[in-house]
Amino acid sequence: MSEMTPQTPRAPHHPRARAEIDLGALRANVRALRGRVGPGVRLMAVVKADAYGHGAVPCARAALEAGAHWLGTATPQEALALRAAGIDAPLLCWLWTPGDPWREAIEAGIDIGVSGLWALTEVTAAARAAGRPARVQLKADTGLGRNGCQPADWPALVAEALRAQGDGLLRVTGIWSHLARADEPGDPSITAQVDVFRDMLAYAEKAGVEPEVRHLANSPAALTVPGAHFDLVRTGIAMYGVSPSPELGTAADFGLRPVMRLSGSVALVKGVPAGHGVSYGHHYVTERETTLGLVPLGYADGVPRHASGRGPVLVGGKVRTVAGRIAMDQFVVDLSGDTVEPGAQAVLFGAGDEGEPTAEDWARAADTIAYEIVTRIGSRVPRVHLHEASGMESGTSSGADGTG
Repeated sequence: MSEMTPQTPRAPHHPRARAEIDLGALRANVRALRGRVGPGVRLMAVVKADAYGHGAVPCARAALEAGAHWLGTATPQEALALRAAGIDAPLLCWLWTPGDPWREAIEAGIDIGVSGLWALTEVTAAARAAGRPARVQLKADTGLGRNGCQPADWPALVAEALRAQGDGLLRVTGIWSHLARADEPGDPSITAQVDVFRDMLAYAEKAGVEPEVRHLANSPAALTVPGAHFDLVRTGIAMYGVSPSPELGTAADFGLRPVMRLSGSVALVKGVPAGHGVSYGHHYVTERETTLGLVPLGYADGVPRHASGRGPVLVGGKVRTVAGRIAMDQFVVDLSGDTVEPGAQAVLFGAGDEGEPTAEDWARAADTIAYEIVTRIGSRVPRVHLHEASGMESGTSSGADGTG
């Protein structure tokens, strides 16, 4: 046999991109939030929009393991997907349109948010077809001006719901509303909405409604407005370790840890001369001879184009800034002459423990909010769920990684 030619060892393979989801951190956040609201208040883990981009099913399971009592979704499709995954916890879904799968939701034991008479009509028809009563939570518009029933229309909605309940078609399980400016500490609208909610709740209860839950507080109100807690708080963004508002404090101020870490693998490193344009439009031109690194993530992956020229990235032990425009699939960083090997990791955001930027840093760079940064990360970025086994804490090793 001929002697084999020695080959240069290949560098370790790193994926083009990945979003690591630390379920240990998520569990710790849920426990921290439960501690802030006290033992008499239940917690709803909001997992709409694929758990704000983190993966709905694994995040729902982790939140329930950590003591969440309810789950919340926006669309019925999101709620039904949780049921299809075998999750049978109490579950509220609130964003409905005519012709939605009311009967399937009723048969799956999903609580249905109802804001008007048209929805009540569709719910009761579906309940007749299903042969079982619907679980309905009436939503009051206390000042947000979005979903929910206006105070002037509330008596008619309550009366019709009680009539349907008397006919065995539904059970009114909750009364709830949503705050408009809970992320603005001290804003007078917060107290005004709490007062309107109390009035509309009192009317419904006097009329004969006996709700299982009464809830108004979202993440910022759960953290800073104890008077809005009632029986249940709905924690969305805070559960994922992102502050609902920089004005309220950082995630660390509330004992929360970011759950998502987004990274990519450097695809190319090359030297270029001074005066070389970079990316579309040449909005960035090198000032001197330098090295450029190509990161294979772009706005098709959810990296905001508005952060072009400003987005921070940790590459080669230093935080760099996106050079020029962010394209659909890639962006460039100026490595300032540093040597970085292809395959090196580029961290866009994470918890910040290792000097990497955070989602809030990207939000500032894109003139948006951190909610949007994590939620918009696209489906072609694989989610890798760390510490899926119950009891695993952030920072511990685990062989139970998986994608979701």
